[in-house]
Amino acid sequence: MKTYNSSMFASIKQALTKDEKSNARKDILRFAPGNTYTVRILPNVDDPAKTFFHYFQIGWKSFATGQYISLVSPSTFGERDPIAEERYKINRSGSEADKEKAKAIIRSEKWLVNAYIIDDPVNPENKGTVKILRYGKQLHKVIDAAINGDDSAEFGSKLFDLSKDGVNLKIKCESQGEYPTFVSSRFTSPSDLHLSPEKISDIYGSICDLESAISVRTYDELVSTYKDHYLVLDSINTVATVSAPKQSNVVSVVSVDEVDSSINDAEVDAMLKDL
Repeated sequence: MKTYNSSMFASIKQALTKDEKSNARKDILRFAPGNTYTVRILPNVDDPAKTFFHYFQIGWKSFATGQYISLVSPSTFGERDPIAEERYKINRSGSEADKEKAKAIIRSEKWLVNAYIIDDPVNPENKGTVKILRYGKQLHKVIDAAINGDDSAEFGSKLFDLSKDGVNLKIKCESQGEYPTFVSSRFTSPSDLHLSPEKISDIYGSICDLESAISVRTYDELVSTYKDHYLVLDSINTVATVSAPKQSNVVSVVSVDEVDSSINDAEVDAMLKDL
């Protein structure tokens, strides 16, 4: 039978402080139109399959508070999404006014990956740090082409290499009408970051846990969020119009944040532009 020993103490301390230190939402790289950011994408060397986190997001500006609601859809995990189902019902048989209101609910596709920051013109203190790159379809096309597509022969594994053989990603955030666009982003020729082997090892070992950038919401909490911020119902005195399925494998779903006040207008515009 296993018993306690002093070598376990470090693990216990780490577990106690995990929630405080692993809140990676603060480590998401923010973009501002008119700037070019230079990064190098990082792999998860311990578990390469977790290098990227791909999810579906549902969001809208709250009809109660005006803040942006950002929820990861359960469809990410192959489960039922009560908010998407309600939107479908409205579009199928709702009134014209209800259909117009339902347009506020936006479903988008997102990816997360760790990145070593080489240049951040807006926040220069980010240089030399590891941040989470959150992006939509425009940047995904650039990255996917470099890994699996037409540019894979030129770039391929070089995307994740911190040595002189690695390539940088230049993320160009421009304005196109009211929305930011990332279509001019590109990978560059190999360049030397002048990092020692020890420094490279430290960087690979300091990547953010992508799952810590998201928080957990139950099915009932999704329904409650829909009631409070879309229907704007009194959750105490009003019976919910959305009900949970009789049987569901959903224990919990993931949310970037139920009310994500950290998302600014430019990022909301970027979400819409990425659709």
